Amino acid sequence: MDIVLSNATSAPIYEQIATQIKDQIVAGTLGPGHLLPSIRALAKDLRISVITTKRAYDELEADGFVYTVAGKGCFVAEKNTELIRESRLREIEGHLQAAADLAGKSQITDDELQEILRVILKGE
Repeated sequence: MDIVLSNATSAPIYEQIATQIKDQIVAGTLGPGHLLPSIRALAKDLRISVITTKRAYDELEADGFVYTVAGKGCFVAEKNTELIRESRLREIEGHLQAAADLAGKSQITDDELQEILRVILKGE
């Protein structure tokens, strides 16, 4: 499990951890039943507080991404990936709507906006 923490972002560390684990679950990198590192082991690997790691795991459990078995550890839960995908699509639509609104205020044409998106998607 790969987790990269950044001090350059305003997101709290526990949120960065939770988000990256969610992303790996949605992508299928971490499948249902996958055992996550223990709270202490992850804290040690990331050189952060156990409390921070626990908060990330608690958030993941509250959102239904993981479940805990006493004495065994934290496991990836069965999750309806279609619901997750729909949630992400709504989030993307919101970002695209904001971009379209800004483009309209900036007199950027639809064709120019579409070209910007094409360039971003190609990674040029």
